[in-house]
Amino acid sequence: MRATGSAKAVGFIVVTTDKGLCGGLNTNVLRAVTGKMREAQTAGKQVVAVAIGNKGLGFLNRIGAKVLSQAVQLGDAPQLDKLIGPVKTMLDAFVAGELDEVHICYTKFINTMKQEPLVEQLLPLSSSVLDQTEEEKKAYGWDYLYEPDAATVIDELLKRYIEALVFQSVAENMASEQSARMVAMKAATDNAGTLIGELKLVYNKTRQAAITKELSEIVGGAAAISG
Repeated sequence: MRATGSAKAVGFIVVTTDKGLCGGLNTNVLRAVTGKMREAQTAGKQVVAVAIGNKGLGFLNRIGAKVLSQAVQLGDAPQLDKLIGPVKTMLDAFVAGELDEVHICYTKFINTMKQEPLVEQLLPLSSSVLDQTEEEKKAYGWDYLYEPDAATVIDELLKRYIEALVFQSVAENMASEQSARMVAMKAATDNAGTLIGELKLVYNKTRQAAITKELSEIVGGAAAISG
């Protein structure tokens, strides 16, 4: 259960990459984070954050944001055990009534060529997420006996649900990172090929001009001797 209180703070879970060379992936999501943080500060609220990824941690440190916890060097695949600690830090602050809201900021994978930066409200859970359709209410209309009690079970389930949402966000971000890096490296390779072609053309022109000059000098010298 959440403690009641007049909290004046907003939490942000910022998901970025550990490495660069992935185009504007991190820049786009951090720009969205900056805008949302400014909105909170304009409303007179403090900002606290949890950093997942080196790039986000460096950004938060540069802007002077209060970082409660961090998770870096996650590798190429998300691992839930490395995320539980930072997520619990934010959940505990929310349950204690220290935070009004918690937002998660990450890049959603759409397809290989498109990734979308998102800032979504994680807590409190919106009613639209928990609403059931009439068909679902009819299909799942029964109730259960809970041990030790329904409130305790629901609290634990909601914690696991929040952890799953964060895990999904990290997985989406990693998929976006690989796609963005592939596109960025292909563009870099194409640009390097274009540059090599241009330099070869300049080299060949310069070489041809030097050969022509040498031939002109030889012909001129021979003409002078015969004359």
